[in-house]
Amino acid sequence: MTGRYVERFLRYLDIEKNYSPHTLLNYRIDLQDFVSFCAGQETGAIGYLEIRKYLALLKEKKLASRSVARRLSCLRSFFNFLCREGLVKHNPVSGVSTPRLDRHLPEFLTEEEVARLFDSVPGEGKKEAVRLRDKAILEVFYSTGIRISELSGLKLAAVDFIGGVVKVLGKGRKERIVPIGEPALRALNAYLEKRDSRRDEVFLNLKGRPITARGVRLVVDRYFRLAGMKKGVSPHTLRHSFATHLLNRGADLRSVQELLGHANLSTTQIYTHLTTERLKAVYDKAHPRA
Repeated sequence: MTGRYVERFLRYLDIEKNYSPHTLLNYRIDLQDFVSFCAGQETGAIGYLEIRKYLALLKEKKLASRSVARRLSCLRSFFNFLCREGLVKHNPVSGVSTPRLDRHLPEFLTEEEVARLFDSVPGEGKKEAVRLRDKAILEVFYSTGIRISELSGLKLAAVDFIGGVVKVLGKGRKERIVPIGEPALRALNAYLEKRDSRRDEVFLNLKGRPITARGVRLVVDRYFRLAGMKKGVSPHTLRHSFATHLLNRGADLRSVQELLGHANLSTTQIYTHLTTERLKAVYDKAHPRA
C-alpha cells in the first residue's frame, strides 16, 4: 500500500473539506499506522479480512474503544474517497461495524463553583496585564462556551464590543456568531487596555506572542487548583458548564447546538442527560417518597 494515496486524500480533506490542521494531523497519524501494517500490499488487494486483522492488532495493543472507532471512521472515509476516485473497486471497511461506545457524562461545575473559580484570580500581587489576561480568559471561556482552540485563535477584529458578539472560527473552518456577556466584555476591555501590543490576536503569552491552546489549558488548570476544584475537571469542563447552565435555565437544545458549534444535534443531547441527572437529584432530595 503506497503513501501517495494518503497524501492525495489529505489534500482533499484540506482543500475541499476545510478540515482543521489538528484533524488532518490525526488522520495522517492513523493512516500512516495502517500503511505500516499493510506494508508491501497493493491498496486494491486490501479486503475485509485485512481490516479485521488490523482491528485485532489494535485490540492487542489495548486501545480504547473510542480510539478504535476513530481509526475505523478514518479508514472508512479514506476508502470511500478511493472508491469515488476510481482507485479501488470496493470499500473493505463498509462491512465492518463500529465498536459500541459508552457515553460518559461530562463533568461540569455548579454556578457557585464557577463564581469561586473567578474569585480565585488574585486582585493584586501579580503582573497586572497577566492577571487581567487570565481573568479575561476565564470570563470569555465560560461566557461563550467556545473551544480552547477557538479561544486561543480569537482575533481582535472578531470581537464586536458594541453588538456583544464574537465571530468564531470552529471545526472545519466554519464560522459562527456567539453572544458574549457584559462581565466577559468588561474583563476583556480591562485586559486590552493594559496590554502593550498591536498584535491581531486577543490573548498573548508572556513573550507577547499568541497564546497556544496548551497555554490556555495551563492558565485554566492553575485557577482550578487555586479554587480547590474536584478531581476530574479539565479546561473543557467550562464549556460543559456553559451548555449545562443554559439548559438548566431554559435554553432550547437547538440554540445550544448552534452556540457550541456542533454539527449534529445528537452531540448536544448529552447535556440533556446532565440536566436530567440534576432533576433526579433534586427529586430524590425533596420528594417525601422518593
